[in-house]
Amino acid sequence: CVALKKTHMIADFYKYFLKRYFSNIIGSGIFISPKGVLDHAGSVGFSLIVWVLGGGICALGSLCYAELGVTIPKSGGDYSYVTEIFGGLVGFLLLWSAVLIMYPTTLAVIALTFSNYVLQPAFPNCLPPYIATRLLSTTCVMFLTWVNCSSVRWGTRIQDIFTVGKLLALVLIIVVGMVQIANGHYDALEPQTAFEFIKDPSVGQIALAFLQASFAYSGWNFLNYVTEEVVEPRKNLPRAIYISIPLVTLVYTLTNIAYFSSMSPQELLDSNAVAVTFGEKLLGVFSWVMPISVALSTFGGINGYLFTSSRLCFSGAREGHLPYLLAMIHLKSCTPIPALLVCCTATIVILCIGDTHNLINYVSFINYLSYGVTIAGLLYYRWKKPKLVRPIKVNLLVPCSYLVFWAVLLGFSLYSEPVVCGMGLVIMLTGVPIYFIGVQWKNKPHWISSAVERVTYLGQRLCYVVFPQDDPSEIQPLTEKSEL
Repeated sequence: CVALKKTHMIADFYKYFLKRYFSNIIGSGIFISPKGVLDHAGSVGFSLIVWVLGGGICALGSLCYAELGVTIPKSGGDYSYVTEIFGGLVGFLLLWSAVLIMYPTTLAVIALTFSNYVLQPAFPNCLPPYIATRLLSTTCVMFLTWVNCSSVRWGTRIQDIFTVGKLLALVLIIVVGMVQIANGHYDALEPQTAFEFIKDPSVGQIALAFLQASFAYSGWNFLNYVTEEVVEPRKNLPRAIYISIPLVTLVYTLTNIAYFSSMSPQELLDSNAVAVTFGEKLLGVFSWVMPISVALSTFGGINGYLFTSSRLCFSGAREGHLPYLLAMIHLKSCTPIPALLVCCTATIVILCIGDTHNLINYVSFINYLSYGVTIAGLLYYRWKKPKLVRPIKVNLLVPCSYLVFWAVLLGFSLYSEPVVCGMGLVIMLTGVPIYFIGVQWKNKPHWISSAVERVTYLGQRLCYVVFPQDDPSEIQPLTEKSEL
């Protein structure tokens, strides 16, 4: 019986690992970021170094998150940890930036990639029209929002089915690329040419190259959003990190090597859809497989981020940091329709501003800012509660090394792109007055409370939603719970 139970636990771990963690890290970013990484790194060789080091940085961050995940065993990831350690204001700012910036911008980038890959075969010699890409992206986001509003099961099945698309595309690219290299097509990868700089990179440009790569690696902290659902997190969190991060780093590096086996650096920079150009050069009559595979991948990516972002929005509302309407679910389908509609609306707004690579810098800067604050919280928590039981305790060099890299990266990124990165920082700080007015100010005038109640009631009638609890008074801010 013990052996059978152990076998089932191992099987459950790998099922969970493959479906949730590994598939969430390997996303559509690998079809988007190579162009931006090469552009900022300045050479083929240096761009490959960025991809490898990017995976190493993710491993350091993942180990820190593993300690936080078992020390503060609450689902919600960064938001829950920062709220527990630093209090409601910092947690709210993290939530505010995630709801307004990180998730909608990521959704916008993936949706634009979807439309570019779908439309590129129809415009082989030029970029797809701006209006066409935006309309198709908007249609895709709205359709998947409707699917997730209609049924949780439909959204989950779409995620499972369309995960196959990205795996098929990556396997095809790597296999074909390795065949090319075996046949002697590796001129761009030879050391004497790989480090010939297209342009001289500054430290700021190198920092932006890491931001571009980090977009492809985003998702490494996914398990911390569902820590309470992980069986034996003390064993399985580190195990998932040790398996997934090196494997993802290897896959991403091999994919980039495969790209350079058939394309010159300039061809890759000129391409609007790198995988499509790769397929046209090497797959001949089967080149149609590549845009379809990437389109399937990005379609599933949009669906996954819609589900996750609406879940975070829903959790924030339950803790009293967002309007309670966003914590309500449909009476019959049990889907968080108000939260999904907020995520969809924010994404459509962001679709109308900026191009793909600027949006990646924008969201990656805020992502790294959130990661750094969370890992700084680990060090503060060690000082604040030194005797607290920590089933996983990483060496202090791990968080310190991450924070040194984090400070250098964000500092030079802000110096190189002050408008793009600074805008995200400003939007995050706008959450400070919102927090004190909306969350801390308890004794609001009666007319404000009445207006909020009327809007909530109207939203309930339009969306046919109710609180998931029988008693709405059970909803308490996280800070209040932690004080009890």
